[in-house]
Amino acid sequence: MRFKLRGTCASAAIVLALSMVAGCSGGGGDSTKTPLTLNVGSNSVIVPQDGTAAPLALTIGGSSGTPTVSVSGLPSGVTQQFVAKSGERSGTLTFTGGPSFTASNSTVTITATIGSQSATQTVTLVSAPVATVGATVDTTLGTKGKLAQFMATSFQIFQYTGDIFGSGSTATAREATLTNLEPQHVRMQVLLGAIPMVSNTGMASDWDFTMLDQIAQPVLASADHSPEFQIAAAPTWMNDSNGRLDVANHVSDFATFAANLVRYYNTGGFTVGPTHFQSASSHKITWWGIFNEFNINGLTAAQYVTLYNTVVPAMLAVDPTIKLSALEFSNFGMGTGDAGDPTLYLPTFLATAASGGVNTQVDALSTHFYSTCNQTDTDATLFATIPQFVENVIYFYKELATRSDLDNAQVWVTENNVNADYAGSDGMSTCNPAQKFVSDQRGTSAFFAAWRPYVFSQLGKAGNRALFHWEYSADQQDGEVDASSNPYLSYWVDRTLANFYPSTTAALGPDILGLTATDTSSIETLATRNSDGSVRVMIVDRAVHATSDNNGAGDARTVVVDTSALGSFSAASLLTIDANTNVTNGPAGTNVTPNARINVTLGGYGVAFLTLTP
Repeated sequence: MRFKLRGTCASAAIVLALSMVAGCSGGGGDSTKTPLTLNVGSNSVIVPQDGTAAPLALTIGGSSGTPTVSVSGLPSGVTQQFVAKSGERSGTLTFTGGPSFTASNSTVTITATIGSQSATQTVTLVSAPVATVGATVDTTLGTKGKLAQFMATSFQIFQYTGDIFGSGSTATAREATLTNLEPQHVRMQVLLGAIPMVSNTGMASDWDFTMLDQIAQPVLASADHSPEFQIAAAPTWMNDSNGRLDVANHVSDFATFAANLVRYYNTGGFTVGPTHFQSASSHKITWWGIFNEFNINGLTAAQYVTLYNTVVPAMLAVDPTIKLSALEFSNFGMGTGDAGDPTLYLPTFLATAASGGVNTQVDALSTHFYSTCNQTDTDATLFATIPQFVENVIYFYKELATRSDLDNAQVWVTENNVNADYAGSDGMSTCNPAQKFVSDQRGTSAFFAAWRPYVFSQLGKAGNRALFHWEYSADQQDGEVDASSNPYLSYWVDRTLANFYPSTTAALGPDILGLTATDTSSIETLATRNSDGSVRVMIVDRAVHATSDNNGAGDARTVVVDTSALGSFSAASLLTIDANTNVTNGPAGTNVTPNARINVTLGGYGVAFLTLTP
């Protein structure tokens, strides 16, 4: 039977033959070509700001021919170049950046073109500041090139303090938590109801150490067993009608009171009538602070000089081995003429003895730094105060240099935290009475993990010798632990700083190595070398995401740490503290491959410690 075929294909044989050339339905051209493909070796590329090339592998497949590669959306400060492998379409696209490539993430589109075909991929370019560590000690920083700053914490002891430590096994555990923080010379600020001299009748009932020793004895049993006792205020009977020390009429009484405190803790106690008063601890108190923030507590600079020159000799007569912290200054507004301006007070205190200045022993000039007294201030505002802290420390040392007899005196920061504000009896802000007090959570959030290391690094480089947290057991604005001694994130930040940068007044800390960074606007870096040859580089991410942020998350930063000048290392580890840190157990380090250049990434506010071991 013959079939009558319809259409363009006359027979199966013809169909088979023509199918080798064109489709049965006709047409042809580009529809038969293999599609052009583009694959990238990574979805993100770290582009160092020092001009080091950042390669990205491109695999180009499909259509034959020589490809053209272009990049759109390339940020300012970055160049690109594509080089194909010999005889191949695939190759390497290289990005090169410089300091003008500001720290940020940028999305670019890569397009490969052959003829009329094209393929695209998007890639994130990560601008990476480069921290280059030098091999030599920078003797212009710290204490002749040493990071000689130790970490400490503080207790405010008064009638509202409560029983922080408890008794029995609870006390043992809480003392261990304090000890593990590794603070030196824990500061005890004694105020109001805890002042042990309660009256002036000449009888034993004048004295009661119960409230004071509820904190003092566990502190003496903890850490380095050597707290600083700050005689912050006078017994009430020495004050005037405004509640301020009456220097004109009671400075000698205050000196006798202070001398008895030294007797109580250091030299076997003192006796009033039939009653003997003596500390239960065998540990003495070496460091003593004289008064608290006299500049905002009713004393003139001249009155404070009189107070100090009268009290300290009386204390030294009891125990000549003690050390003295002067001023305990409420520091703010340098050069403004405000009550916290040190330029109004230090020249008087540090005038020559013949000119009415201090004429007795000074071992440390102590000052207090807070970044704000207003919860509405932004993160950027708080970070911007830290260079001002440095300016003040430099000024303190400049004034000390005018007294050659005080050449060995140190500068200590004995109070430091994010916010100095607190609630009044009406629940309103003390600093800003028109607004309700709100606890500033930045004292224990990831913000603190950037803020405190930034403070530590900057002040340590300026030669500051001690950095005290305010205060140990408190709420989330101020504390390192809560009322049950459970740690906040701030505890782990301060503990790590104390552990990684040990220093004492007798044995100074590690050498500060020279370091240059391509970006200092959003990161802080510190490089030190220990006596065993190990090197530690601290990287702080203080990049604010938005200028309006208040307790924000910060922006991510990747920093390239270049230690090529130091030779090779056998091992390396990285420890990070940020919003992801386990607050119960603390941060855990991880091993990393030791290389001449190591990338360190922080996802927002926080700090990372890179340790390199020979």
